[in-house]
Amino acid sequence: MMMSALKAGGMDLIIDQVRTADPNNPRGYFEFERVKKLPKGDTRWLKQAGGKAIKIISALLQFLPDDYHYKVIFMERDLDEVLASQQRMLERSGKPLNSRDEEDQIRKSYLDHLEEVSAWLSKKDWIQTLFVSYNDILHVPEEEFPKIASFLSGKVDPDAMISVVDPRLYREKGN
Repeated sequence: MMMSALKAGGMDLIIDQVRTADPNNPRGYFEFERVKKLPKGDTRWLKQAGGKAIKIISALLQFLPDDYHYKVIFMERDLDEVLASQQRMLERSGKPLNSRDEEDQIRKSYLDHLEEVSAWLSKKDWIQTLFVSYNDILHVPEEEFPKIASFLSGKVDPDAMISVVDPRLYREKGN
């Protein structure tokens, strides 16, 4: 949703259309496959990324070189919703989790990961981070998108971003 909102707000995106829309994400993924090669040192594409948005999963942030400055919009989501969404995706692919123990281990790993990434980001003076609640965007986008526009130095139109929020796509609700 964030990449779609940034695009609607007028920001240029770095995407490649390799991963297309599917039942798990009917509006598409807004991804760039080369991001997955960051751990192998593939960073040449960053030269053309200035002022543009790119989706990078939290586990790959540590591979960004420190010779650039970055603004990271870190999307936070209710963990129960994340796990429910992952379970639905696994079920659709025929690989559901088999036990509560598996889910508990994934939950612990995810929480540990978030703690590590947050601590790492806080120590990097070349990365500015804005933590944003997915749920707040769904419920009060008129309050959240202006914060994002401010963080991005006014490079996006927060009113235009509101148009992408579609509660019908909010399928995995927490308890």
